[in-house]
Amino acid sequence: MSIELWKRTEGMALSNADSRESIHNYLIRNAGMSFVCVDKERVVGTILCGHDGRRGYIYHVAVDLEYRGHSIGKQLVASSLDKLRLKGIDKCHIMVIEDNEIGNHFWNKSGWMKRDGILLYSSNT
Repeated sequence: MSIELWKRTEGMALSNADSRESIHNYLIRNAGMSFVCVDKERVVGTILCGHDGRRGYIYHVAVDLEYRGHSIGKQLVASSLDKLRLKGIDKCHIMVIEDNEIGNHFWNKSGWMKRDGILLYSSNT
């Protein structure tokens, strides 16, 4: 299951928004945008992707430590970006925890641009 991979992925931050029900609702709302990589019935890679009609958003890209270095993360991202383009979405964002060295390295190496001058504010409703 994806949540087990997320829990064992260094740098991944989980919250109440990552409950089974919340993820289920997200996947229904953004059908066909997210992917899972499975090897021998074991989840070894995930990506959550969706959009608001204007911009795409990626969450929880994770690849099992034993499977890194085989372009799984790159392929997951490419698949989600392809789906966004089919919906007419040409810009996508991902929020990465500042001290998540593994995640920041992956996105920098993948050619994504780190944005400056944007502050993220959150509220629990």
